[in-house]
Amino acid sequence: MARSWLIDIEGFAKKVKRTTLSSADQIKDCGAYRECPNCHWRIDNSDVSSEWPGFPLGIKFDPSDVELLDHLAAKCGVGNTNPHMFIDEFIPTLEGDQGICYTHPENLPGAKKDGSSVHFFHRTMNAYSTGQRKRRKIQHHGSAEDHVRWHKTGKTKAVIEDGVHKGYKKIMVLYIRSEKESKSYKSDWKMHRYHLGIEEERREEIEAYR
Repeated sequence: MARSWLIDIEGFAKKVKRTTLSSADQIKDCGAYRECPNCHWRIDNSDVSSEWPGFPLGIKFDPSDVELLDHLAAKCGVGNTNPHMFIDEFIPTLEGDQGICYTHPENLPGAKKDGSSVHFFHRTMNAYSTGQRKRRKIQHHGSAEDHVRWHKTGKTKAVIEDGVHKGYKKIMVLYIRSEKESKSYKSDWKMHRYHLGIEEERREEIEAYR
């Protein structure tokens, strides 16, 4: 007899994003339940398995550059595509001082040091009241003595699909300098930053980050 699991989209998204772990280490509780639509009494779920077996290794959320820009276009209302109903579970939107350049990337939700990727939407902010230079210095860091800043590496890359210019991608590397040192050193943290349009530099609009 086929087995069944009761799971909601939030729990499903978490499990897809944790497939770098072995099945034994993935979250076992599906976290979902059924309730009566009239009285909201929680229904007995003993007829379904509550212990999630885990996904096979290799299953993960890993959109290409083009796919990530398609999700961004839907998020921004560009074109005729609506955002996928589950996209906020896979690419959350960081607001205000919770976003990029306000905290060390290790503090961002879901970020890990195992080389895996995490994705976000965030509205980029200009560093100054005049000009278009974007904020790259991390304002709130654990050590007040450290200077932490994102630096662009390499050239800005145009993302093109079937001859259509979708947007641009920049690669950023995190550099750290302590108050006692004169030279910054490159950390292992990297960020891919995407924006829509044909202009290489973008105004204060929503961007996608990997």
